[in-house]
Amino acid sequence: MTSPRLALRGLALVAGAALLLTGCVAGEGSDQADDAATDAADGATSDATTDAATDAADGADGAATEWSADTLSIDWATYNPLSLVVKENHYLEDTLGDAVSVEWVQSAGSNKANEALRAGAIDVGSTAGSAALLARANGSPIHTIAIYSQPEWSALVVPAGSDITSVADLKGKSVAVTKGTDPYFFLLQALETAGLTADDITIQNLQHADGKAALENGSVDAWSGLDPLMAASEETAGSTLIYRNIDFNTYGFLNATQDFLDASPDLAQIVVDAYAKAQEWAAENPDELVNLLAEAAQIDPAVASTVITERTNLEVSQVPGQAQLDVLTIVAPILVSNGDVATQDAVDDALDTLIDPTFAEKADPSAITG
Repeated sequence: MTSPRLALRGLALVAGAALLLTGCVAGEGSDQADDAATDAADGATSDATTDAATDAADGADGAATEWSADTLSIDWATYNPLSLVVKENHYLEDTLGDAVSVEWVQSAGSNKANEALRAGAIDVGSTAGSAALLARANGSPIHTIAIYSQPEWSALVVPAGSDITSVADLKGKSVAVTKGTDPYFFLLQALETAGLTADDITIQNLQHADGKAALENGSVDAWSGLDPLMAASEETAGSTLIYRNIDFNTYGFLNATQDFLDASPDLAQIVVDAYAKAQEWAAENPDELVNLLAEAAQIDPAVASTVITERTNLEVSQVPGQAQLDVLTIVAPILVSNGDVATQDAVDDALDTLIDPTFAEKADPSAITG
């Protein structure tokens, strides 16, 4: 990612102190502020400099700074409703202005978000907590910078008319699931409750939408599903949830690459600020949020309402911490015993290094335009 900046941004600060945008230390950027003041005095016509001059004329103590990069790549996903709010309301674009180009990439599942993060195709991506832990334990240099939901987004699903009514009935059956995602780890934990393991079933590794299709066309006996696809299957195909357990669903994790956090802590902070703003908006506009999800996922608003109002807690603290680690500590040994991670030491190290709460601790929705 390139770092030369082309624009300055006026920022009024307390007591006239010239500070950089959150994520930079005090005293840095004073040269840029001086340059902006000089440009204003010389009659420069750039938008950012004009804004700084206007602030000064209005009696504000102005300081100017430049963003650390000219591109921000971030994902959106139907399993992350707050991402829909940030995208639809243009929080990032309006706050960053023309100086930073915002690239939106859809993630079809946690595994796809992790692939994009590892490849450097996105800077920030949405996953389930278990998927983030798996990626970190297997060497992906990511950190969780915010929590976007506490969902019950996974359950075990069978088609209409199935004679499967319990987890124990899955022995010898074929089950669709997307490996490396929360539904996958949900399935493994659910099997354990009935004294079964992955060896007792035939796993069909399919992306979430393909798993739904396989369930409904009879290609598999069951599906470890993901909302909103799961709720849609209930509504339109009469599929049945045979096992639910909210404790087996890990939180929604917003993750960023180490390179991005090192190079652009200012942009990382803006992303987290935007999510804080989105959380406020979602609480104030539940009907609009339902409509956003229905449109993005191409599902009936009634189905979207079920997902938002019955299976998703968006008012959870966005600061990642012990609550999430407690859940992941349960998942960790499963990663090792199932062969998804080579050693317990790798998982333990991931638990120690995955979470970075500093951005969420400083989240400021008022910093977002819109």
